[in-house]
Amino acid sequence: MSAPNQPSQTESLLSLGASEGSNLSAGDGACARPALSVRDLSWRCGERAILSGVKLDLPEGKMLGIIGPNGAGKSSLLRCLYRFLTPSSGEIQLFGQPIASLSARAFAREVAVVLQDTPQHFDMTTAQLVALGLTPHKAAFSMTTKADRLAVSQALETVGLKERAGQTYASLSGGEKQRALIARAIAQQPKLLILDEPTNHLDIRYQIQILELLKALGVTVVISIHDLNLASALCDQLLLLDQGKAVAQGSPKQVLSEAQIARVFCVCCQVSPHPQHGNPQINYFYGYHLHNADQSAQHGSSSGSANGLADQPFEAKEANHDER
Repeated sequence: MSAPNQPSQTESLLSLGASEGSNLSAGDGACARPALSVRDLSWRCGERAILSGVKLDLPEGKMLGIIGPNGAGKSSLLRCLYRFLTPSSGEIQLFGQPIASLSARAFAREVAVVLQDTPQHFDMTTAQLVALGLTPHKAAFSMTTKADRLAVSQALETVGLKERAGQTYASLSGGEKQRALIARAIAQQPKLLILDEPTNHLDIRYQIQILELLKALGVTVVISIHDLNLASALCDQLLLLDQGKAVAQGSPKQVLSEAQIARVFCVCCQVSPHPQHGNPQINYFYGYHLHNADQSAQHGSSSGSANGLADQPFEAKEANHDER
């Protein structure tokens, strides 16, 4: 099964390139001091290990997509990165400084977070919401200055919402709300921007728009994301988690192989270069219904379909996944 020759594309989709390499390499920019460094990070919830020995290095100005199945530990890792959770062991450094050593105000000046759940600021205008991003840089009870208003206006202009400044946040569309939250993060002037599933509940146009916006900001960005094709197109690096462990980090070409996807997600696929940006494009095979387990997938060959998993019943794939 081959990719379409000339599918229609969004003209602004960024063209990405990456070189091949080993799974757990840092990928492009590995020689520079990483903006974000995680060493042997583990977190336990009671007796259960949620994260185990996670390591990553992310160069400054790059966008990292954290991918993996449900329950792999993506949100837990992000919560450790923005200090909502305290790791059981390991260390997180931002530009060589342990984040645990930073005061709450100092940390807020360095790191901005956009969470998955949309806040319900019903009584706020869009501009008032964005102005909250200035809080880490202002003294208590200080007045709003001309510079503050300019910073809010520029943040709104960056995300294309300047005309919505006086409109209530609650009246914005889903995509506009997400952009408003990113504008608030921009006003915060962070060195690291963390987003938990920023494309959740958005249609494909807004998903592409949001990720292109994040990539154009020029700051270091970490996101969790489920759509592997979108991650492949727009993330500089990917970190693949499975059962709380990092199994691969690198460029999309390094991480998104047919065998890797089969092992971690228990699905069969065909991976080919995208006709526009050249990064992996994933075409999935179907036929996983539990009641049809006696039927083998009829697409692909042993060599071209994740080491023959496409020719196995669903239960066989599950068994392979459980034996890891």
